[in-house]
Amino acid sequence: MISVIPVNTKPLQRKFVEFQYELYKDCPQFVPPIKSDIYAMMNPKKHPFYDHSEADFFLAMDGDKVVGRIAALINRPFNAYHQTKDAEFYLFDLIDSQEVANALLDRVAEWARERGMTKLVGPKGFGPLDGYGIQIEGHEHRQMMNMMNYNYPYYQRLVETYGFSKAVDFVSSYVDPQKIEVPEKVAKAAAIAKKRGSLAIKTFKNKAELKKWVPQLRAAYNGSFVQNWEYYPLTEREMDFVVSNALILVIPEMLKMIVKDNKVVGFVLPFPDVSRAFQKNKGKLGPIEILRLLAEIKKTDWIDFNGIGILPEAQGFGGNALIYEILIDSVHQNKRYKHGELTQVAETAVQMRKDLLNLGCIFYKNHRVYQKTIA
Repeated sequence: MISVIPVNTKPLQRKFVEFQYELYKDCPQFVPPIKSDIYAMMNPKKHPFYDHSEADFFLAMDGDKVVGRIAALINRPFNAYHQTKDAEFYLFDLIDSQEVANALLDRVAEWARERGMTKLVGPKGFGPLDGYGIQIEGHEHRQMMNMMNYNYPYYQRLVETYGFSKAVDFVSSYVDPQKIEVPEKVAKAAAIAKKRGSLAIKTFKNKAELKKWVPQLRAAYNGSFVQNWEYYPLTEREMDFVVSNALILVIPEMLKMIVKDNKVVGFVLPFPDVSRAFQKNKGKLGPIEILRLLAEIKKTDWIDFNGIGILPEAQGFGGNALIYEILIDSVHQNKRYKHGELTQVAETAVQMRKDLLNLGCIFYKNHRVYQKTIA
């Protein structure tokens, strides 16, 4: 008999966090998240999500054994912006059991209905840095750090059998950084934009110089994704949380911004893939683990782009072409990178997907966000 219990004590929190590591301990594609990051998601005093919204956490138990977990969320600014009554589920992990899946999802649906919600959507997390969806394609490939979710293939069967249907797919693309070239059409559009002189490219030598532009980057980040399916206006504390976390691994010399009238209107954020170090660290982040991450930054041959944005006001001035030109210039700067990924682009970003195909990118992973009416 499966029981679902609320996570309301520190020992239960520990079981909630540790379950994922145990479930995936023998999976070579899994990249363990930093445990302190998961604990922060569970702490209203630490995570900015709780400034405006609420979440609860549940464990599925078979006797005294943990067999599954799930988080239930309501993002009030998202619902207000999109005029919907969505609840979300996240941190969804379980053994291959329909009984366990049904018990967990039933509990979240009940939790959501008690709060007046009419639809359940997920996996969808606490902010834009949390990966979206259940992976349905590309399970043979290693997870890109903690910028996306990884799950066993049976997750798709379990949620679809429960009655979920597709809401939106997020595709991730593979690219050979040294073979990618600027298409002639893109190069011409970028050249015209430069000639007009309305858009300029800002480069950085180090993090000290970059920090001076962080306020402008925050504003550009919040304004670049207004047409995205997942968008909602982030609070100032959320923006600080997102940008400060994003800049931990970003490479200043490869980061570039597009500036119009001294205002940031576009950006490309490159991240060295330190997945191998994360796997060795096994969720820990002490002095040894930090040294391992720093060493991996210097030797990894993978580069990831999980932050490419352009404000709507710059798109008509050749901004899109400039974005892709500087993206390609960035990866050409360092011959060490042999592999590249552009992580999680929603299918609703139609033009960007077309642009990626035109650049020679190969769609090789797919994550699906599901939805189900629960009213």
